[in-house]
Amino acid sequence: MSEDKPLKVAVVGAGAFGRNHLRVYSELQATQPVALCAVVDRDPVARQAAVEKFGIPGFATVAECLAAVGPLDAASVCVPTVHHAAVSEELLVSGVDVLIEKPLAASLAEADRICALAEQYGRVVQAGHLERFNPAVTAARAYLNRPMFFEAHRLSVFTPRSLDVDVVLDLMIHDLDIVLSLVASPVREVRAVGLPVLSRKVDIANVRVEFEDGCIANFTASRVSTERVRKLRFFQPHQYLSLDFARQDLLMIDVTAAAGMDPSQLAAMTAAMQTGQHPSAGLSLRKVPVEQGEPLRLEIASFLDAVRTRAVPVVSARDGRNALALALEINQAIKQHALRAGL
Repeated sequence: MSEDKPLKVAVVGAGAFGRNHLRVYSELQATQPVALCAVVDRDPVARQAAVEKFGIPGFATVAECLAAVGPLDAASVCVPTVHHAAVSEELLVSGVDVLIEKPLAASLAEADRICALAEQYGRVVQAGHLERFNPAVTAARAYLNRPMFFEAHRLSVFTPRSLDVDVVLDLMIHDLDIVLSLVASPVREVRAVGLPVLSRKVDIANVRVEFEDGCIANFTASRVSTERVRKLRFFQPHQYLSLDFARQDLLMIDVTAAAGMDPSQLAAMTAAMQTGQHPSAGLSLRKVPVEQGEPLRLEIASFLDAVRTRAVPVVSARDGRNALALALEINQAIKQHALRAGL
């Protein structure tokens, strides 16, 4: 594929996620050889709003889009999760590379079918785990040295979006994907508890995952919180790292130099740095430089690069499938706990 020839792209789904994809593709047209050609959505109101805002044709179905605008190079799939597989399969069979919003599919069978079709038709499939492209995550990878304990918190206030899936597939799956990418070891055991609060599905969950190499990861996710929190902390030999997704901050403590400090002192150091204060003299805590950037823009730019070069995406379909598998295992553990507890 010529590097100068604009990639013809479309966005399928004009809801909250789809509108952001449309915005980023539209902005990238000014700096990259990419052409936003169409939006697809069965809802005429959402479709027309996108048509008017971005000045592109709108269609009710993928088939109508392909018939009118001709072959596409790539598309973002931003429809509800239950429709991911059907829409992605239609695009893949038509020779279109796809970026599929997370989770990759509603079931492992559907995820496996997407992976198989991608291989069969030689298409690029990227799973939409945009937190992988968070600059703080990118910065943290440079310091990775066999992490042995993770603590992840992802809390949001309640909104009516994404209620077609539970909080594990809605929010926690971001952190599951990141930890799986950082721990080179199979999962050994999963323990989980979760409860529905304001919806018919689980809205808050706490999970403990143990890996075969002994690494432990604790995950907490809630979409009924009074505050918005996006944090990941992990410990490895001689280091403690604290990552804030929203602020795109990375703090690091050399625990060898800080030996003898109790947990309250470590917490106070971290809090001081996060509020811009200087910790006490002699304490080895530093704020790692992080180049700021919008994760979605970085994600889509990476996807377009994979489309051009035919390289395996940073977050492959197999990565998306693995994160989905762990999320579904967690949901099964939640159900088993509910039965044991008589909930």
